[in-house]
Amino acid sequence: MAREPAPLQRQRGLQRVGGRLARHVGWARRQGLGRLLEEDQLDPVERIVLASQKARWRRTHHIAPNAVPVFVVGVQRSGTNMLVRGLERSPAFEVRNENDRSAFDRFLLRDDRTIRGIVEGSQHAFVLFKPLCDSHRVADLLDKLGTPSAGRAIWAYRAVDGRARSAVGKFGPEGLRALKEVAGGKLDVWQAGGLSDERLAELRGFDLGSMTPETAAALFWYLRNSLYFDLGLVDREDVLLASYERFVADPQRSMGVICGFLGSSYDDRLVGHVDARSAAVDHVEIDPAVRERCEDLHARLEAALDASWTRNAGGGAPSSVA
Repeated sequence: MAREPAPLQRQRGLQRVGGRLARHVGWARRQGLGRLLEEDQLDPVERIVLASQKARWRRTHHIAPNAVPVFVVGVQRSGTNMLVRGLERSPAFEVRNENDRSAFDRFLLRDDRTIRGIVEGSQHAFVLFKPLCDSHRVADLLDKLGTPSAGRAIWAYRAVDGRARSAVGKFGPEGLRALKEVAGGKLDVWQAGGLSDERLAELRGFDLGSMTPETAAALFWYLRNSLYFDLGLVDREDVLLASYERFVADPQRSMGVICGFLGSSYDDRLVGHVDARSAAVDHVEIDPAVRERCEDLHARLEAALDASWTRNAGGGAPSSVA
């Protein structure tokens, strides 16, 4: 029987390079090369145009060391690429994605001193990081990073069916494997970060041995999105909720709220890449006990989103950061 490849965080050297290549080949086969280029932002023409615009912006603005750190967090496969791609179209933003080795090591943020140095050395108004594996650390990143300008965070979520289908399509049974490890007591992995004893007990109450990858992806969605409430992020005015479904249904309003929250200018170009058809997802077979938890949590997220948007109702107005 073929050995299952080691998780990416544990791979080294040639094994890591080979693993990344194999994953990208697999993703290209399942999703199409065009989708892969778009998701990983590999279109060379777009990259050149963006780089030119940002260079011109830096020549006419003097920001350092006062850039605002922005952390886009949440659960993988929740539309964060779409959100980041939009904000990156603003020349005021410097984007440090998970594949940026100066800011990340195997998808985990580097130490705070390194991240602080990146922010303070930036000549952009905002430095955006997408540390999804560090979502449980967002309060510490906002409170303890020590940058001259206070940070902001956006917690993105997606309805469970869409997230489960997308996660299994891209990662296969990886989520189930990770949950089995955490349930077995391996708590020094990012998947276990921030989980309370109560959440761990919930996880161990399920029969993971007979669980499908789709149900595991939904359970993972439940555990990680619960952190938004368990860690008190719902009470913070420097953390904004963002819904994938609402973003796709009304991208102008959604991006307007986000820009207002961050203090940046809105422009229709920031949502020119959004495809409304991508929001339609068929029902996924998920264990009823897991689905019940997910539906209850989704209702709480939707209510919190409404409250969060009400606080930021003035979003979208032009600001001094253009």
